[in-house]
Amino acid sequence: MAGVRQGLLVGVMLMGALALSELAIAETIPLPTPAPLPKEGAAPPTRPAASAPSPVSGLAAGLRSLFNLDKEAEAPPATTAAFNPTQRAQVDKVSSYLSSVAQMAGNFVQVGPDGSRVKGEFYMQKPGKIRFEYDPPSPIEIIADGQSVVVRDRKLATQDLYPLSQTPLRYLLSDRIDLLRETTVVAVRADDVYVTVIIEERQALIGTSRLMMMLGAKDYQLKQWTVTDPQGYDTTVAVSNLDTSKRPDPGLFRIDYTRYAQ
Repeated sequence: MAGVRQGLLVGVMLMGALALSELAIAETIPLPTPAPLPKEGAAPPTRPAASAPSPVSGLAAGLRSLFNLDKEAEAPPATTAAFNPTQRAQVDKVSSYLSSVAQMAGNFVQVGPDGSRVKGEFYMQKPGKIRFEYDPPSPIEIIADGQSVVVRDRKLATQDLYPLSQTPLRYLLSDRIDLLRETTVVAVRADDVYVTVIIEERQALIGTSRLMMMLGAKDYQLKQWTVTDPQGYDTTVAVSNLDTSKRPDPGLFRIDYTRYAQ
């Protein structure tokens, strides 16, 4: 379990994080073809020898990649990539969907940079609140209360606190979001299955991270998101059994700050 603690929502953030006929793509970075999560037990994809050092294996590495913790995001540039009218309409529909969802609960599967897979349930309440509960044997819980994100280890009775504004979850947890105006959208694509939008974020001294959100092309419901950290490692979260009709218990998003008062 020490490896789990050493290796981290939000930010969702849901934090991704979209059929229409196939679009011509206007993009400034290569856009991965949407693909389902790897099958359980399958070997993770290999990386070239010249790539960055191997990430810390296990859940904690995925959590760090997913939420870009310990990195302070810079404000997005004033302009984004040039998109044609169809692509801009696609992004606007994604923004409308994200803005329309006030609450949500469902199941998730998280695949980390090393191919490790964990499952659980999540609960979301806008603005700014989300909770990830990982299935046993994982002792991890992630809670955002609107201001902070806490990573809690029930077995070790520890928790680490981070600003919510520091994570990609803030895009998914905002009351209203206009992706073209408030983020740096660098790629848009649609096919018969997904509409995919990639947001890029630059951090001084750290590098560039990306959030790829995939929504259903027919229903515009969130299906999965992938965060690529500045070292190029991916963490993917796929969601299912989504329920937007019930308001979650407010107690699910409560953080005990007395643990930090010592």
